[in-house]
Amino acid sequence: MRKLLFIAAAFVMGMNVSAQQKPDQVAQVEESYNFGKIKQGTPVTTFFEIKNIGDKPLIIESATAGCGCTTPEYAKQPVAPNAVTKLKVGYNAANPGAFTKEVYVKFAGIPEQKVIRITGEVVDAAAYEAYTKTEDYKKWQKAQKKPKVTAKS
Repeated sequence: MRKLLFIAAAFVMGMNVSAQQKPDQVAQVEESYNFGKIKQGTPVTTFFEIKNIGDKPLIIESATAGCGCTTPEYAKQPVAPNAVTKLKVGYNAANPGAFTKEVYVKFAGIPEQKVIRITGEVVDAAAYEAYTKTEDYKKWQKAQKKPKVTAKS
């Protein structure tokens, strides 16, 4: 009898775990953005679009970064089905070198977090000015689908 109860309990718990939704089942999220080369000390910002592909309002419970150099901001209002919201992610560009930073987005009722990444390379002012005169920079600018980067001087 105990074996039967144990098997029944395991079956019910297994069904509960398999029934839990994953972030990709309720939201389409751009997963990464590459800033390219950034001038050191010049903060930059990008926006990630989050589309609710579920049939219920989607609530972003939190968006957190792994360090203080990355700052996510999000709307606190529920996102209606088929609607889009934007997640603003800023990076302070204080330290030189290549970087990969993660932002963890938690949706209400979804145990798993969605991870998005920003990447780039912070260079000193002279290197940045030289880079902006290259063909690589012009190609990078053309490859950008929409104006996503804003810089504060």
